[in-house]
Amino acid sequence: MNKIGNIGIFTSGGDSPGMNAAIRAVVKAAKINGIKTTGIIKGYEGMIDGKFVNIDEQAVNNIAHCGGTILRTARSSRFLTVEGRQQALGNIQNEGIDALIAIGGDGTFKGLLAFSEISNLPVIGIPGTIDNDLTGTDFTLGFDTAVNTALESIDKIRDTADAHERIFIVEVMGRDAGYIAINSGIASGAEGVLIPESTADIDRLINMVKRGWKKEHSSLIIIVSEGDETGAAEVAHQLKHIDETFDIRITILGHVQRGGNPSYADRLLGTKMGVIAVKALLNNETNKMAGIVRNQMILTPFENVVKQHTIDKDMFELIELLT
Repeated sequence: MNKIGNIGIFTSGGDSPGMNAAIRAVVKAAKINGIKTTGIIKGYEGMIDGKFVNIDEQAVNNIAHCGGTILRTARSSRFLTVEGRQQALGNIQNEGIDALIAIGGDGTFKGLLAFSEISNLPVIGIPGTIDNDLTGTDFTLGFDTAVNTALESIDKIRDTADAHERIFIVEVMGRDAGYIAINSGIASGAEGVLIPESTADIDRLINMVKRGWKKEHSSLIIIVSEGDETGAAEVAHQLKHIDETFDIRITILGHVQRGGNPSYADRLLGTKMGVIAVKALLNNETNKMAGIVRNQMILTPFENVVKQHTIDKDMFELIELLT
């Protein structure tokens, strides 16, 4: 492998808190090794359109605490085509980039695998998604911050729910996975948690409500993942069917969970993964994702990085015990 002199870095897909911390770490680790860093604006779209910017230490000195991504992000349908990837490769070569680091989810890494069919550039991925649903890492960038953001909102909702003896159904993000719902639900003391990985959770909730929730609770907080097959509106409908006098409110937290300053955990995780990504390139690694498993940094081939839909048995037991 030729000596690396210029690393291209980009963020792709949904943004997540901690991306900027990872960008900062890559730039600093690259500089120590005498390597230039080039930012690619708006991910694969920027590759195709030739949107490149030099990133030095001064540009990243005060970004670790910022949410979002200074490189911006996008999803690209053009990169799905061979023509789009060839256009991107030509621009990268013209820019003198000889290695890539991508921060994103499984779609980002699938794009890099397809890119490797026409390019021999070494590439390393960093998992950036609030859903925490990738194999090859215990935690993804943004998950901890997203859960804490949801938790803060749920705690405030509990105050007004208690004051009015209401049922609040809170929808959190998680189109394909229920990790945000489970963790925020358990930590907030919610009385119900509904996730895509389980079809029995709605029955458990209905049975609990039928037993007479007001005997033990002044209010109910029910957390519903946006990807749950029942959905917040249907949960409200079924509860109203039990008793029309129930005072029910639905709160959808939405994209507030993506924004905000990253937590300590996400800043540290982004920093560690950024440094590991640069080291991996220097060790001639390619087409692998940096991850943390049992507090150890590892590399997982892109073809083995897939969305996981299996909730830990212990977490299911906690839900059944506490909700």
